[in-house]
Amino acid sequence: MSYFCGSYPIVKKQSLAGQIYSYTLHCPEVAKEAQIGQFVQIKAEGYTLRRPISICQTDKERGTLRLMFEVRGGGTDKISELHEGELMDVIAPLGHGFTVPEKPEGKVIVVGGGIGVPPMLDIAKKYGDSCTAILGFRSFDRIILDKDYAAAGAKTVICTDDGSAGVKGTVADPLKAELAAGGVSMIYACGPTPMLKAVVEAAKDANVPCEVSLEQRMGCGVGACVVCACTIKRDGKEQVLRVCKDGPVFKGDEVVF
Repeated sequence: MSYFCGSYPIVKKQSLAGQIYSYTLHCPEVAKEAQIGQFVQIKAEGYTLRRPISICQTDKERGTLRLMFEVRGGGTDKISELHEGELMDVIAPLGHGFTVPEKPEGKVIVVGGGIGVPPMLDIAKKYGDSCTAILGFRSFDRIILDKDYAAAGAKTVICTDDGSAGVKGTVADPLKAELAAGGVSMIYACGPTPMLKAVVEAAKDANVPCEVSLEQRMGCGVGACVVCACTIKRDGKEQVLRVCKDGPVFKGDEVVF
């Protein structure tokens, strides 16, 4: 798949919960090619390695890309200093995204944890009331995009570790409840590894297909450095693949956690 490397104008910047920022870029050629679940690599001034950031939303008509990230170190902190009207240096779109049919056979469930919530917003927008979004956060003050999911028409379930909003606990119980109700044709998930493991186990128990987007440290983002290796089991054999090039989306039952 082709990708582009360029500096694109920032048309909108938002400061969300905590140290989480939303940036919208005008990059028509990238927006035209981008698929749900792909990511970009952003250059941070003064740093050698780019930072991988998932694509939150794509507007192909307006030619825009929305990115969302949490400041977790010097690189992302430097990127967060960029403002509207300035340029962001990105390589995009990268990786392989989710399998998203034009019309699902039944209900679909998206499960997001923390900063793993943004990458699946476009799935909710695509499927509307055929989608249930189960979103997990540490606490009330960390919640993001819940209104966006609801506005897309998705049934939106919020979970918080401390019970300060929505369901107290992890996404596991609400997910099992939705699966028990039946009629689910697909599960999509992105978030911390323990959460993904629980989602995959629930999907297996319910005999529902599942795709997960893995979070992994990356170097080049295009498959050259092999820093982001992960273990996948296919056809009864384990093999080491690259999250950036072969993923970040994989079939849930293939991932060796």
